[in-house]
Amino acid sequence: MHKNTARALRGLALACALALGASACGSDDDGGSGEQVSADDVQAALDKGGKITVWAWEPTLEQVAKDFEKEHEGVEVDLVNAGTGNDQYTALQNAVSAGKGVPDVAQIEYYALGQFALDESVTDLSGFGAGEFADAYSPGPWNAVTQGGDAVHALPMDSGPMAMFYNKKVFDKHGIDVPTTWDQYVDAARKLHGADPDAYITSDTGDAGFATSLLWQAGSRPYKVKDGTDVTIDFGDAGAKTYTDTWQQLIDDDLLADTAGWSDEWYQGLGDGSIATLVTGAWMPANFESGVKDAAGDWRVAPMPQWTEGEEVTAENGGSSLALPAAGGNQALAYAFAEYANHGDGVQTRIDSGAFPATAADLKSKEFQASRFEYFGGQQANKIFAESAANVPGDWTYLPYQVYANSVFNDTAGKAYVSGTPLADGLKSWQRKSADYGSQQGFTVH
Repeated sequence: MHKNTARALRGLALACALALGASACGSDDDGGSGEQVSADDVQAALDKGGKITVWAWEPTLEQVAKDFEKEHEGVEVDLVNAGTGNDQYTALQNAVSAGKGVPDVAQIEYYALGQFALDESVTDLSGFGAGEFADAYSPGPWNAVTQGGDAVHALPMDSGPMAMFYNKKVFDKHGIDVPTTWDQYVDAARKLHGADPDAYITSDTGDAGFATSLLWQAGSRPYKVKDGTDVTIDFGDAGAKTYTDTWQQLIDDDLLADTAGWSDEWYQGLGDGSIATLVTGAWMPANFESGVKDAAGDWRVAPMPQWTEGEEVTAENGGSSLALPAAGGNQALAYAFAEYANHGDGVQTRIDSGAFPATAADLKSKEFQASRFEYFGGQQANKIFAESAANVPGDWTYLPYQVYANSVFNDTAGKAYVSGTPLADGLKSWQRKSADYGSQQGFTVH
């Protein structure tokens, strides 16, 4: 282990406990197996049977688990919802630290995976041959689970290539053209709010995930990580300026609804048209269908606006993987389940249940792209989502402590939404706080 890694991990255990309730920080006692596990070994584990515990909140895995058990007699899958996001990461870290109760498989979001991979508290799946799956997944998710190296820290479960969901009824009412660039998006925001002071182009109160997605699309690469512990953070590149210059206009002119995402007011705004667009991941349709039922038929999907006319560059927003905690039990059986769910027959089961895949073959399939969404007026929205997935640059990198960085976004960059602080200055503040934290934990930060 790199000398800085050991030092960093000792600090992370304490700092994450204080700042994040111990979320997403690994233990330096649990190394990845590094062992070669053959397909015969995995099949032998399936033949022998046994019980595995899977921690995940994704509902489509319920049917996958049932099908897996049916296909492999003697195998029992205990699917446990140990909380979503940080809540589960806290529980997972506590289990790892205690040395007991560690699940065999765990759902981990892409942005958080690095913190578990840093100290090898998740198993390197290349020993199972997972490295051969590189071409089986779209670029964004695969890069997220490999971090540009040879180790495979998890198998991609889903993806969030971005698109623009817009209220066609509202756009038609006010004669607003669907924007294809972010400059046109700002113009549309002004026109809409001018016509109806109660209507906004979108809601944004400051969200780290959304901001990093826009930076990703704009060509900014603020994070560089070498050897796991040598970190560079720089929001001063041209892509960051492109993003802040444009988004600052929406902030300055009060063109963004001051409504927190996923709140009751947010769903109400989507329903009554006072929030007219959402630029987010392809996993969003199910949320419209369940949470904004009365607006069925009003909404449509369009490609993500571009920073430069004529370009076709997108980004990811959201998405999760299935990882094998190194301290888990039957790793061969656990891997068999993860592969079944994310690379085998379980993928179609999840698609049929509303999940958006990360598998390239499914994204390219005519059947998948031809699927019509009644909610969106019968639109074949998957064509737009699949094209977006293909246009995601695969060189984005998260910090190995991105969970912490995201947790302080609103205290830094988010100030631009509630004060006169320019967004560009807010990003610099976010950079400083993220860098200070990294240095305190033993990372070499530039």
